[in-house]
Amino acid sequence: MALLVSPLPSRSEVLYTLRTQCSLAGAAPVPCSVEAVNDSGATLYRHRIGDQIQTIRITDKPVRMALWDHSAKQWRPLNRASARFSTNTVCFNDRELCVVNPNYLNSVREGNVAAMAGRDLIKVNFGSDGRINASCYDDGCEVSLQ
Repeated sequence: MALLVSPLPSRSEVLYTLRTQCSLAGAAPVPCSVEAVNDSGATLYRHRIGDQIQTIRITDKPVRMALWDHSAKQWRPLNRASARFSTNTVCFNDRELCVVNPNYLNSVREGNVAAMAGRDLIKVNFGSDGRINASCYDDGCEVSLQ
């Protein structure tokens, strides 16, 4: 039944499926699966956690991130995302959804070799349209610009 309410692209290609750990709303991590799907210009990451599915959409050109809102049946732009490479953890909207996903983080490192060299933490803030409006790395994330 959950698949019927999840966003399913008409033409898609499964890139990988990963069995890992996820958490919702800051709770303790639990077993989950992540399915990465290429959907012409976007990658969908479907996180199956028990009987729930949380889907994140990442688009290129420009980079945008959004979360599928099941109740409104529409994409909701993310406010924040963070990645900690040492634990292979990615979190969305603080700790609304966190997942251990080395596949995704390896692709981030490979796509940005110079920027990611020696980095452990990256945080990204998004504007109301879902586009990146600020990012920081490691200790730089403690700096507050006024």
